[in-house]
Amino acid sequence: MKKVAVIMGSDSDLPVVEKAIDVLKQFEVPFTVRVLSAHRTPAEAKKFAETARSKGYGVMICAAGKAAHLAGAFAANTTLPVIGIPVKSSTLDGLDALLATVQMPTGMPVATVAIDGAANAALLAVQILAVSDRTLAAKLAAKRKADTEKVLKKDAEISARFAE
Repeated sequence: MKKVAVIMGSDSDLPVVEKAIDVLKQFEVPFTVRVLSAHRTPAEAKKFAETARSKGYGVMICAAGKAAHLAGAFAANTTLPVIGIPVKSSTLDGLDALLATVQMPTGMPVATVAIDGAANAALLAVQILAVSDRTLAAKLAAKRKADTEKVLKKDAEISARFAE
């Protein structure tokens, strides 16, 4: 099975990133977690991105706030799918990171999830890997079924509570 690289621009992003880690653990997807900055460690970030495919990675998740150039820097240095997580900061509530992550130039795609949307980033990574992994595809289908059942149970409870 291919691995997922979970990269954050700063260790302050860890509380957000942990939600992605939890999802990857739930699906038993191997992953690596690193702190690499597009601005403070550009050479190291570039080297990691350039060698990721040969090291068995299939997807990269990059979480960054404020200027949020991390996902774009990784996309510029790999042909693997890159998923960006814009991280909320105190400055502009994450809107700056969202715009920086989503507004990539043609040829450098970055799939972008919601501000602080780490769980969805990991689920998207699992979906990408599941294209060629039937076991992961089955786990995703089971999760969707369980999620549906949970909502329908809540629906029944609330409908009964307010029945005429």
